[in-house]
Amino acid sequence: MKFTRIAPTLSAAAALLLLVAVAAIALFGRTGAQAFMVASASPDASAAGIEILEAGGSAVDAAIAVQAVLSLVEPESSGLAGGAFLLHYDKRTGALDAWDGRETAPMAAQPELFLGDDGQPLDFLSAMVSGRSVGTPGVVRMMWEAHREYGVLDWADLFVPAIRLAEDGFAVAPKLAQAIARDPVLKQMPVAQDYFFRRAADGTRRPVGEGEMLTNPDYAATLRAIAAQGADGFYKGAVAEAIVDAVQNAPARPGTLSLDDFAAYQAVKREAVCAPYRRYRVCSMPPPTSGGLTLLQILGILENYDLAGMGPMTATAVHFIAEAEKLAYADRDFYIGDPDFVEVPQAAMLDRAYLKTRAEEIDASRTMGKALPGVPPAQIRGEWRAGLSPERASTTHFSIVDGRGNVVSMTSSVEGPFGAHLMAGGMMLNNQLTDFSFVPEEDGRMVANAVQPGKRPRSSMTPVIVFDADDNFVLAIGSPGGPRIIGYVAKTLIALIDWEMGMEEAVALPHFLDRNGALEIEEGSTLEALIPVLEQLGHRIEVRTLTSGLHGIAATAQGLDGAADPRRDGNVISGQR
Repeated sequence: MKFTRIAPTLSAAAALLLLVAVAAIALFGRTGAQAFMVASASPDASAAGIEILEAGGSAVDAAIAVQAVLSLVEPESSGLAGGAFLLHYDKRTGALDAWDGRETAPMAAQPELFLGDDGQPLDFLSAMVSGRSVGTPGVVRMMWEAHREYGVLDWADLFVPAIRLAEDGFAVAPKLAQAIARDPVLKQMPVAQDYFFRRAADGTRRPVGEGEMLTNPDYAATLRAIAAQGADGFYKGAVAEAIVDAVQNAPARPGTLSLDDFAAYQAVKREAVCAPYRRYRVCSMPPPTSGGLTLLQILGILENYDLAGMGPMTATAVHFIAEAEKLAYADRDFYIGDPDFVEVPQAAMLDRAYLKTRAEEIDASRTMGKALPGVPPAQIRGEWRAGLSPERASTTHFSIVDGRGNVVSMTSSVEGPFGAHLMAGGMMLNNQLTDFSFVPEEDGRMVANAVQPGKRPRSSMTPVIVFDADDNFVLAIGSPGGPRIIGYVAKTLIALIDWEMGMEEAVALPHFLDRNGALEIEEGSTLEALIPVLEQLGHRIEVRTLTSGLHGIAATAQGLDGAADPRRDGNVISGQR
């Protein structure tokens, strides 16, 4: 089994578990006889998940342990003061559940939340580093509800690995160290500056570096409250009060988040959105994330073309995939919002005849430039406007298969990096409300993703589970990356399905995507050689760093095959009971 960029300064517990995993691989081979697996963005988090699975825990049990550790060791990306989407497959019943733990806007929030005194949209940094950007966290309530349905081990046991790491200390991973060093605001923020920076004798501060040990007793206290009291340990009492105090007394633009918002928060179990692609059924999350619908639109458009015949990563394949992405992103921006507030034409957007007409807009010899939203069947054009919804690329994804064959594919985020840069209870607070449109209306019509009290902002998170024609589990995958998540996941699924690559090869494949603007090419990749041809097709090229965090697991004839994105610090660990 693949181990990717494992830091030599792991905690003792994580190191011991990795030695056990290596021994298991030596005994049973790379994939054969493996009964369960965790692929996550942190070796410490993967080790925590394996610890739970070794004890007989379920995939949901392991997911809770993984998320609790990620909140500690990858605070720039996700955490218990953020939100998440969780897909769960129950092997015994065949049920597929889609758990929505997305944050909600405070009940006092208004559509003009991110407009300045001049009525113009705030710049992103000003909106982000503020109390206004913090939504009511959803991940703890979502995990609590999922555990009530699919948990096996005691709730309190699931937080033991994270508490141990918070109290004993963990080694700062390369990605976290880099994020701290380059952040322009973190060292000026109360609480966060004392946690992430060391004070020198001359009074200056330096960021903690890679491999240095960090402890977080405040987070350990938060975890102990949650472990002892369940979700109420987060949504009531000292933890909720600390978060509300940090938001309402933020140094810049205090927010209105209240204890009443915490008390009212509910996680929602929704129906997964699924569609056929080739000989498979691809399933993901429905709105309020745009990820599932947009991904399935991309695949539905491309199903009309022979991507296998075009060849992997050829200029022709890149062109057709990019054009399909343009079309799907245009629909995404126009139609998708919180389904409890706006009517999302979900079935119409996935209508195969509609997607065929969208596919016919692709010209093999020339890019279409800027794609316009289509008109799905029965959808009245002009009901909504696209708005202005900036997103940033700091999130995490992990995939888990337990010893019973149950599967979790979960994407989690505080937005950011480092969310709102506010810290309470040892946690970074989210800035997910900046995923709303900063502009509440255009041309006199409400934007689908406008701020409203209690509403969930649109997301791009795209956790995926794929099944074969006989409804057998095939693979689980997802990625961080803000609005680019959808393109990362789409290209990887195409590599796995159309180009028949293994998980490791598909995850490491160079990135390209088009969010209905420039065609973005991963800097330093072999795709740069295609730029002259793509420019001849009319594409406007932007070469940039594209830092995904794909973590996937596939079921093969030889057993489970997992991979961790080489662009991040994660790994894959497997084992058997």
